[in-house]
Amino acid sequence: MTAKRPLVVVGDALLDQDIDGEATRLAPDAPAPVLDVVADRTRPGGAGLAAALAARQGREVVLVTALGGDSASAAVREALEPRVRLVELPLEGSLPVKTRVRARGRPLVRIDRGGGTPGPPGEAVRAVLRAAGAVLVSDYGRGLAAALRPQLAEAARGRPCVWDPHPRGAHPVPGVRLATPNAAEARAWSAPDRSAGTAAGEDDSLRAHGARGARLAQRWRAAAVTVTLGGRGAILTRAGSGDPMYLPAPYAADGDPCGAGDCFAATAAIALADGALPEEAVQQAVAEAADFVAAGGVGNPALWAGAAHLADPAGASPPPPADALPHLGGALALAESVRARGGTVVATGGCFDLLHAGHVGLLENARRTGDCLIVCVNSDASVRRLKGPGRPITPLADRVRVLAGLGCVDAVAVFDEDTPEALLRFLRPEVWVKGGDYSVDALPETAALREWGGQALVLPYLDGRSTTELARRAAGAPARTRP
Repeated sequence: MTAKRPLVVVGDALLDQDIDGEATRLAPDAPAPVLDVVADRTRPGGAGLAAALAARQGREVVLVTALGGDSASAAVREALEPRVRLVELPLEGSLPVKTRVRARGRPLVRIDRGGGTPGPPGEAVRAVLRAAGAVLVSDYGRGLAAALRPQLAEAARGRPCVWDPHPRGAHPVPGVRLATPNAAEARAWSAPDRSAGTAAGEDDSLRAHGARGARLAQRWRAAAVTVTLGGRGAILTRAGSGDPMYLPAPYAADGDPCGAGDCFAATAAIALADGALPEEAVQQAVAEAADFVAAGGVGNPALWAGAAHLADPAGASPPPPADALPHLGGALALAESVRARGGTVVATGGCFDLLHAGHVGLLENARRTGDCLIVCVNSDASVRRLKGPGRPITPLADRVRVLAGLGCVDAVAVFDEDTPEALLRFLRPEVWVKGGDYSVDALPETAALREWGGQALVLPYLDGRSTTELARRAAGAPARTRP
């Protein structure tokens, strides 16, 4: 099998810093909040983040960016290597550092410092662009995309090119396969003075976003433009086509959206490199961006597993092993955020092979006992071991999607074992709920819950409903009667 050619990310790298804490009082000498810092983390930002997100999808990634001899540049190098191969331009000045100061996850202020000018590209830059399977231009308006414009124009003629534009940056070169402005960027590029922001009464409808995308596709001579709309999804306009296509997010993801646009663009670029149509690439990108936000976004420790210098110096407890995190999805981040607000985390579990009224009643009642409900679902292999051949009837991906669509369910997590005890030790819910004729002491999860002071509850179950009985009826077998 021929190896896939690398994805080449071109753009301005930054160093991002998050300072998180609690603000419960004002300073005595000024009406300003005092932040008691509990966590201080740094990570690659800008094109560096886009490259890191692309690399986690398993493809070889090369980042073409400008780095210097300053400490911020050194931190970005250390975080990205060896997962991302770096091809550097010289940086005259220092790498920009963006610092977000937040109280309980809410921003108080952002501080920007540093900055420099990229030097001329060498032959190594031209070589990696010629060898690319696809190119992602992650423009953060710091001058690198403009400096490489001739090389990028040549690259766009021979391979899929995705351009994530910035209002202060260069417009995409002709022939890009997909441009990915967000709603504010599309408005800025459409405005005569290219000033971002939404004027009072400005049309924010899907039709208006689609019209802006169509104008930009024509102006930029791009094959397609998708305007990303955050939690609403994205709207795609193909050059020369009729009405735009709306691709909604698969579910409402609650979390820090920082980096979601980079995740979207990286996913779309990889999909196009693998032969996807623009609408297929955008659909994948919308779903991946939602999962990224739900899983904790840039704060997900799995993203930076192995980067020792990114550890929290404030002494926060270590993250779970990286190989466990994919099973948690957004559930772990949700549980931590609810507990940080003083809320109660509730969890329940089961196969949920054919969702019926008994399940829904249990889930609705479980949600009422706390501030969020996490459903722990048996994997297909786990269901097969517990229920026997022919089960599950509904595959895992469909079961998860149906559960996630219920208004009473806040997150879904998957476990492979026969019981969810290991998963519960990560989530540490305050309440564990089961339905039916169980006794609390007989539940296998009860002992695990006692380790952190959790409580097990048994709720009434709607009588006469079961997946087994539904399957028998669907197969035409007579219903069983209770003795």
